[in-house]
Amino acid sequence: MIKIFTGIVEETGTIASINRGANSIQLEIAAGKVLEETKIGDSIAVDGVCLTVTRFAAGSFVADVMPETMDKTTLKLLQPGSRVNLERALRLSDRLGGHLVQGHVDGKGIITAREKRDIAIIYKIKAPEEVLKYTIAKGSVAIDGISLTVIDVTRDYFTVSLIPHTAHLTTLGDKNTGDQVNLESDLIGRYVEKLLQSGQGESANKGLNMNLLSEHGFL
Repeated sequence: MIKIFTGIVEETGTIASINRGANSIQLEIAAGKVLEETKIGDSIAVDGVCLTVTRFAAGSFVADVMPETMDKTTLKLLQPGSRVNLERALRLSDRLGGHLVQGHVDGKGIITAREKRDIAIIYKIKAPEEVLKYTIAKGSVAIDGISLTVIDVTRDYFTVSLIPHTAHLTTLGDKNTGDQVNLESDLIGRYVEKLLQSGQGESANKGLNMNLLSEHGFL
């Protein structure tokens, strides 16, 4: 079953302990709100990475991080005491306040500039091609599990603006130039690309194509 998140962080947790293996780690994360009604086997996004709860301790939960996740995310950089963004998987009855996020990180970005502009913080993030290809101005991107609106996009980077509320309630407000972040591109953009590719062998009057998307207001 696919787990879906909104990119609206519920709280920040703290790494209570880390058990490191050769190519994997086990995290114990102290938390509060996300533990409510959570059961073993449920999913919680940790800095934008979908992890499965394997057991509980007093005021904390435990999750395993596999080798592939270690390679593709920033979780291997965590230390005891590190703060992380937490969000439980979406229920069908929940309101969708951000955008659709799977907790499957597409790549790691690097903050190359941080500028305070009035009440906002503007971040410039160098990103890999697999993220930038789905990133558009005024579209959505998830950074460490936070749903944010893109300001500008270039061949090498994109920019986002952080309002004081988000800066206060998440870890991104504490990030500085040189820090790495987890990036997940827009889910809908990936599905649109897949549909376009599947229709390339059909006639121009059939299937999904760029003209059809434009005519119906998707482009």
